[in-house]
Amino acid sequence: MVNYGRWNIAATVLVCLFGLIFAAPNFFGTGEDGSVPRWLPQQQLNLGLDLQGGSHLLLEVEVDAVIRETLETTVSTIREGIRNARRDGPRIGYTGLGVRGNGVVFKLRDPAEIPRARAAIADVDPSLTVTVSDDGEFTLTMSDQAIIDRRSSAVEQSIEIVRRRVDETGTSEPTIQRQGDKRILVQLPGLRDPERLKRLLGRTAKLTFHMVDSSVSVQDAQAGRIPAGSMELPDQDNPGGTLIVRRKVEVGGERLTNAQPSFQDGQPVVSFTFDSVGARIFGDLTQQNVGQRLAIVLDNRVVSAPRIQSPILGGSGIITGQFTVQGVQDLALLLRAGALPAPLAILEERTVGPGLGADSIAAGKTAAIIGLVLVMIFMAISYGLFGLMADVALAMNIFLIIAVLSLLQATLTLPGIAGIVLTIGMAVDANVLVFERIREEIRGGRTPLSAVDTGYKRALTTIIDANLTTLIASILLFQFGTGPIRGFAVTLTIGVVSSMFTAIMVTRLLVVIWLKRAKPKTMTV
Repeated sequence: MVNYGRWNIAATVLVCLFGLIFAAPNFFGTGEDGSVPRWLPQQQLNLGLDLQGGSHLLLEVEVDAVIRETLETTVSTIREGIRNARRDGPRIGYTGLGVRGNGVVFKLRDPAEIPRARAAIADVDPSLTVTVSDDGEFTLTMSDQAIIDRRSSAVEQSIEIVRRRVDETGTSEPTIQRQGDKRILVQLPGLRDPERLKRLLGRTAKLTFHMVDSSVSVQDAQAGRIPAGSMELPDQDNPGGTLIVRRKVEVGGERLTNAQPSFQDGQPVVSFTFDSVGARIFGDLTQQNVGQRLAIVLDNRVVSAPRIQSPILGGSGIITGQFTVQGVQDLALLLRAGALPAPLAILEERTVGPGLGADSIAAGKTAAIIGLVLVMIFMAISYGLFGLMADVALAMNIFLIIAVLSLLQATLTLPGIAGIVLTIGMAVDANVLVFERIREEIRGGRTPLSAVDTGYKRALTTIIDANLTTLIASILLFQFGTGPIRGFAVTLTIGVVSSMFTAIMVTRLLVVIWLKRAKPKTMTV
């Protein structure tokens, strides 16, 4: 163990240089003000929510709305299928079409039409089970497994959409993860405008295009006489007013490939582009309905209902309305990120001020410095020159932890600082084991060179066993823990690995250099 090869020396020196170089930027100001020299790496520690302030949101996905929407879509599909069946024969009469519980029901006026009705609804969602009674009552129900699958899919899709929307705002190092069956945890360090983000996350942003039903008069609409295939929606351009539009979705927002804020005639608008399929559908729609009004519906509200002056065949268009500049920017962001499959409800909201984070950082620094100084003093008093060598290795251990955290762009939280403080105390354990073993060998009459060699050899197995058990525990904490527990596990894992390196390699290198230069006849540890 005393024979330290050139390759080992070179590797140890390179790792130490790595630690010093990548840790150095954290001792300057933030990279944004240019205080970090350009020749140094620009990565710095990312501070978590509890250290730099920010917002904590707990969201709940209203998964029942997904089931309800699926069933309502089924109602429309059944209505259209039965209407189209008139091409092959007389009209199929039915009553009571609507949603009941987790299914859709309707009843035929003439039970003899059951075969034709079955054929008419053959294209309905295959996850629905169709049962028919002898008197002609159809019941289409969703199985329990289908409901579970749709709810789980809605939550996973919501997490992805939330992540896209947060990323579009430029927030760095957000934490977005699932909690339970239908909840999403969102933590956004350093967020300066939480109200805007809540507005962005709270909007479903479901964009659809519908034809305006011009056959319904204002008097009929006011009296509630609305055809079954149409619906009444609020009109954004007419505060307090409504507009009757067809239920059928002509084109959906999922066909959009891009949306950007723009200006037209000095007014802020959103320009959008369809994919190839959407462009074809939109072109056919506008070509067949020149002179008719097309309603652009966002979250069940008509934002614009322009009249189609001519076919729009380019696959692009604009959304006009009573928008502000910030409004069109947010709307474009929402359309690019995609629509949520279900509304989100904010169950819990916490805002951490930067002042509280600064206090936490100061307390963490104080604890780390006091712990570091006390450990160094203890090692110097207990082991003399060898203790000072261990102190050098301990300082290098801190640099390596900071360097790895900066390189990985890991988020440092208050529990993470606790992990570093704990690592400071644990980092000298290996040196204590080696030094105590060397003492025993010297008492046994060995020469300094032989005592050091034997001490490192016999202590190595114990050092690996002790650190390996800690490493296993920290890996399990990271695997099964969440939030702060994971932050603690990350710093502890990095600290265990770096402390093994500094104890086995750095301290030993210093001891070997001293032995070869001083060539002591006797040695006191």
